[in-house]
Amino acid sequence: MKTLILLVGLLAQAAALAQTSYGPRADLSYNYAELRYVDTDVSGGDGFRLNGSWELNGDWILVGGITALDFNNNIDSTTLEFGGGYVWGYSDTVDLVSTLRLVRIDVDSSFGGGDDTGLGFSAGLRGYLAPQFELRGSVNYINLDNSDTYIELAGDYHFNRQFSAGISLEFAGDVDLFTLGARWFFK
Repeated sequence: MKTLILLVGLLAQAAALAQTSYGPRADLSYNYAELRYVDTDVSGGDGFRLNGSWELNGDWILVGGITALDFNNNIDSTTLEFGGGYVWGYSDTVDLVSTLRLVRIDVDSSFGGGDDTGLGFSAGLRGYLAPQFELRGSVNYINLDNSDTYIELAGDYHFNRQFSAGISLEFAGDVDLFTLGARWFFK
């Protein structure tokens, strides 16, 4: 099933290359910082996520983030991600976005700790469902000690050109996440 989801994501990117290029939507900025509260369905885990994205030119982006989670059983985890991506203007209303990231996770507990480094790949859609409501969806693959494929669905309400807030849901094999947060746009 994981392989099928990953292949669907890759085929969507290939289909985008075959389309007439519209260029990324001018009203979808990829220059932002994002702060989110994160709640997991495992051991009462919660914490925060700080993400960012920066346009290098009209199509290429840099992405990065940190996620810090605390669990009820005295386990803490910190995930650092850094990488790049590409934005395809699939149509005049939707962008296709893919990223490749270096991912490092550190886990600490009262019994010791551990860390792992791997790669993460994401392929998804981003666009406006209504003039101020942005909808995002992606298929994500992360290759650490225990590889996982997960689906993310998110929506944000844009209060103005500089600020939006919304929720996201991530459905994975090991853990599901709910986040609530805000984005600040620089351009």
